[in-house]
This record gives sequence, structure tokens and C-alpha cells, in this order.
Amino acid sequence: MEINVSNLKAAYAAADESGKSLLRNLFPDADLNKDNRPVTERIKTFEDACQELGEEHPFVVAYRAIEDIDECSGDIEAYLKLRIIVAALNEGWTPELKEDEILYYPWHWLYTQSEIDDMDEDERKERRMMQTGDYATEFAGFAFAASHDAPSSSNAHFGSRLCLKSSELASYCGKQFIGIWADFRLIRR
Repeated sequence: MEINVSNLKAAYAAADESGKSLLRNLFPDADLNKDNRPVTERIKTFEDACQELGEEHPFVVAYRAIEDIDECSGDIEAYLKLRIIVAALNEGWTPELKEDEILYYPWHWLYTQSEIDDMDEDERKERRMMQTGDYATEFAGFAFAASHDAPSSSNAHFGSRLCLKSSELASYCGKQFIGIWADFRLIRR
């Protein structure tokens, strides 16, 4: 008799706990508990990311160690959370830091009120607009212009610890976890 993996997983999903136990014993090498949905469907919250990595993962252990320390600043806690989220979204991928490797990183903007007023509702929704009232943003803007051997130059200076393996994951991470990114990048009032 030939067993189809998708049928086995469907039977496992429909079984009660004793049936699941029986199937795990009959098929010990089958990863019946693994959730095969895309990572962007499995990881919607910080807790989902911790569950994905497991409590023994070094990033989760480091976060749990500082979780109850009152003196831990919000940006450090946010950084540790982002390490967990990024590792979970990358599903084991880590950058090799080769010359031809492309790394992706979420990019956020601070808009003026007049820019927000000029946006339609769809634009606001797409950009995942958030209120920055809890953050000191009055002087958070910056500008940079340079010219080197050509009319213009473009550079991105980011560390590789929070990079993602694709543009789609970087966009998802930046939008889905925008509050944690804000805690990491901005200063609370």
C-alpha cells in the first residue's frame, strides 16, 4: 500500500488526539505537526515568530532573559524582537555577505501632515500609516545629497543582522511589524 503525504497530513489534521498519536507512532519520520502555509501566513505576531523558532533558539533565549528587566530600554527590546521576527521570516536563511548577494531591509518614511492629507484612503492603507504621537518625531527627519564622479550617487548603509532574503519579505516585515520597527528606530516621549 502506498501512502500519499498530503493524504496522511489531511488524516492527521482531522484526527482526534488518540488518532494523531497513532499516526505519529506509525510514521515517526513524517513531520505531521509542521505548518506548510507560507511564512507570511504563519507569522503575524511576535509570539508567532517565537513559536516558529522555538523557545530554545538563541535569539528567543536572549529575549526571554531581558524580558522582565525594567531597565531594558525600548529600542533594545525592539531590536531583540526584530532579530526573532527576521530569523523566523527568513526560515533558516542567513546572508553570506558575498559581493553579488542582495540583502533586503524594510524602509520607512516619516510623512508631514500635508503629505498625509494629500493621500487617498488606499494610499494610507497601503503604506500602513501609524500615528507617531507616542514618539518624539519633531526633529527626526533627515536629508542627504551627494555627488561623486557622476551627477548623483545612491547608497544604503544598513547592517546585515536585520536583513531579509527577499524584497517581498522585507516589505511584509516592515508593514506587519511597523510598531516594533517604530520602537526600534524612534524615541518614545
